[in-house]
Amino acid sequence: MKVAALQSVLYWQEADKNRDYFSGLIADNGDADVIVLPEMFTSGFSMQAEAIAEAADGPTLPWMQALAAEHDCAITGSVAVKDGERYVNRMYWVTPEGHTYYDKRHLFRMAGEHNHYHPGTNRKIVEFRGLRFCLQVCYDLRFPVFSRNRDDYDVLIYVANWPEPRRHAWSSLLTARAIENLSFVIGVNRVGEDGNGIPYSGDSAIIDFKGQPLASGRPHEPESLRATLDKDALMAFREKFPAMLDADAFTLNTD
Repeated sequence: MKVAALQSVLYWQEADKNRDYFSGLIADNGDADVIVLPEMFTSGFSMQAEAIAEAADGPTLPWMQALAAEHDCAITGSVAVKDGERYVNRMYWVTPEGHTYYDKRHLFRMAGEHNHYHPGTNRKIVEFRGLRFCLQVCYDLRFPVFSRNRDDYDVLIYVANWPEPRRHAWSSLLTARAIENLSFVIGVNRVGEDGNGIPYSGDSAIIDFKGQPLASGRPHEPESLRATLDKDALMAFREKFPAMLDADAFTLNTD
């Protein structure tokens, strides 16, 4: 399976401009099966939910649907959405056949995200063209229990606005999640500076199930990372090294 991770700048709270920008990037990578965009790709990581959030039937979802149909691929990334009376950081997963979503579970309290957005509760696993994907957003990366592979996914995706001062944690944790879960990991982070003056270095990566990089983003540079995920190689390694058989049983309480 061909995947593309779009490490990109974001225009602060300018949804139309961001959609236009990503339309071109998606067209450039239209031969990929899965295209991954950053967290809050229409706005940047803004706590002004009332100003930037769109309705669940707002313009971004049909825009993603049209592009997924045009390029015959899956497109994923997160958007600030108003769902009823609540605001959520919603990661859409859109294919030519339909769409679903995951609402970010772990809200970044150090930026006050928990004061402006409502947390999701459930993990989201989707299947596409023979691979199973677990959808996660940014700060979720710090919570390994929530992403623990219970033999229910093959690829773990993190979309992010992860600031440059914590870039070492980002890169280290992406690698750890791949190794401990015997899974491919796709981590897509933005570059540039947001409207709050916070810098982002990117450091996006596509990592294999041994923790080895298949593609690495250059720091601070917009870039489309490309890789091919080999399911047969993943299955062969899991059979040879079945660490999941020795995993500790647990129950995840998300109430």
